[in-house]
Amino acid sequence: MKKPILIGITGGTGSGKSTIAKEIFNQFDEDCIAMIEQDSYYKDQSHLSMEERVKTNYDHPKAFDNDLLVVHLEKLLNGNLIEKPIYDFSMHTRIENTVPVEPKEIIIVEGILVLEDPRIRELLDIKIYVDTDADVRIIRRLVRDINERGRTVDSVINQYLGVVRPMHLQFTEPTKRHADLIIPEGGQNKVAIDIMVAKIKQILQK
Repeated sequence: MKKPILIGITGGTGSGKSTIAKEIFNQFDEDCIAMIEQDSYYKDQSHLSMEERVKTNYDHPKAFDNDLLVVHLEKLLNGNLIEKPIYDFSMHTRIENTVPVEPKEIIIVEGILVLEDPRIRELLDIKIYVDTDADVRIIRRLVRDINERGRTVDSVINQYLGVVRPMHLQFTEPTKRHADLIIPEGGQNKVAIDIMVAKIKQILQK
């Protein structure tokens, strides 16, 4: 197999980056595409008490085990299988099980800080930043965290104002300058998705 195409998709929380990643993923046969979510690479915290775990700032670069992520991406690029971690947000740590991921022609890496680490940036062939207004992003995060993570409205809002927004402005938004393509309005931008799919197909045909 020739060297995989590595595509990084980033943007703020609730920007629609995951939707775009899934839309692109679904346009290809699963035999030729793989998905790596940066959220899977939050650091293991099993050695900490629950009281300490809940204090984790999930929007700071130090929350991620990028060392492991870089190793895994390099393995995939070299044609080797990896064991992707599984992170349990209810327990604020990884679980023992992993997900085997085989190298594919296309590998999508999706997360809020995939363009923040220069080691990851250097591995990416295509870098995408999904740019969505802050009011839309907070509403999407509110709905997700309540429905999927059992959070209360107050806890989501307090976390957004106290941690998520300042971390976005400090770490995520500045990575926009590294992007090859900036997509406004997230998963609703069907034209941008179609252009990306066409570009990937063109690369694969070479």
